[in-house]
Formats: sequence, structure tokens, C-alpha cells
Amino acid sequence: MSPAIPVTPPRRPAWQRVLWLMAGGTSLLLGIAGIFLPLLPTTPFVLLAAACFSRGSTRCEAWLLGHPRFGPMVRDWRQHRAVPLRAKQLALVMMAIGSVTAAFTLPRLQWLPALCCTAVAWWLWHLPTRETLPQPQDEGASSSGNSGKV
Repeated sequence: MSPAIPVTPPRRPAWQRVLWLMAGGTSLLLGIAGIFLPLLPTTPFVLLAAACFSRGSTRCEAWLLGHPRFGPMVRDWRQHRAVPLRAKQLALVMMAIGSVTAAFTLPRLQWLPALCCTAVAWWLWHLPTRETLPQPQDEGASSSGNSGKV
């Protein structure tokens, strides 16, 4: 077998790369802000930043993929289209807190953040969860009939 040759995407014009880089940077900043602001979700913005960086800057994309906090999230999404259960739970709790806070503080349309958060929560909860993905089994344990549990 011959080793797989990596496919290099066609090089984009400089103005397109700059726009993708700016969009990725903006998305990443919004994702970081979402860590501290309850109504701003972190995960979708980080995933959007990764998609933008993949089109605008391989260096920024490599940095994001290697980041200790954001990298695993992006790699899981790309490999399995899955979100970690902890990220789902945290997002739902933060959106609920933000929606309740908005209901008491907004002068008009108090229900709008709750409606948007409900739609995002429904979508997020129906995505595959990383911990529920099928794990490869150890062939030695499966052939002996022992599951490895005591």
C-alpha cells in the first residue's frame, strides 16, 4: 500500500483569506466572550472560527486545533460531528440562566432570548454526544467473552 498523499486545497486570493481570517478571529472572540456571558454560546462560535480559519489561515487553524481547551472540541466535531456531554450541559444551564436574567431585565421582548435559546438547546441536544459514540472494543476481551467488568 502506498501512503496517503495529503490533498492541498487550492490557494485562495489574498483578499478572501483576509476576510476568512477576520471572520474566524471575530468568531473566536465571540466564543471566548461566551465563556463569561450566559446568552452567548461558546461552542458554535469556536466551531465557526475553525471553519473560517481552515479557509483563511492554516497557521491559525493549526493553533486552534492544538489549543488545550478549544482543540478537542473542534477535533471531536470534525471527526464525529459530536459535542461533549459536559459542553451540552454547561451550555443549557448558562442559556437558562441568561434567559431568566433577560426576562427580568429587558424592557421589551423579554421572551425573545428564551425562544432563541430554546431553539439552540433543542438543536444542541439532538447532536451526537461524544461519550455516547461507539468505542472500539479490545479484541482480547471480546474473544474471551469477558467484558472486563468486575
